[in-house]
Amino acid sequence: MKFVCPLIAVSDIEASKNFYGKVLNQKVTMDFGANVTFENGFAIQKGFAELIDINENEVAHRSNNFELYFEEEDLNGFVERLKSFDNIEYVHDVKEHPWGQRVIRFYDPDKHIIEVGESMVSVIKRFLSQGLTPEETAKRTMFPIEFIQKLV
Repeated sequence: MKFVCPLIAVSDIEASKNFYGKVLNQKVTMDFGANVTFENGFAIQKGFAELIDINENEVAHRSNNFELYFEEEDLNGFVERLKSFDNIEYVHDVKEHPWGQRVIRFYDPDKHIIEVGESMVSVIKRFLSQGLTPEETAKRTMFPIEFIQKLV
């Protein structure tokens, strides 16, 4: 068996296509009208309740128990660009996790959580450039020292 991709229910396929294309720079690989697949391995689906034969009221909105995770090498630049879009509802502003990764979370048009974070390679390189030793970086990021030494 092969896992193919996560598929999320959306109420307005065009608004969601626009959001993922313009805000997150995702490219459409297949567009079947009510179902759209993006090049990075996720899909959006309009009419999900009908597709799986349930009542529309049974489709959860803003469940806050799932997110789509993206990485951005220039997180500061992305956050500045994000401010240019109207109607972005934030879960939280940029925050730094204990392992050093900075992330921002916000909602898509259907209130699915979107997380955009620095890659851990970027975090490790940032720590090393700030003067942390490879050993200190390994301890802070919880990455194996062997991985960090390959980046030095």
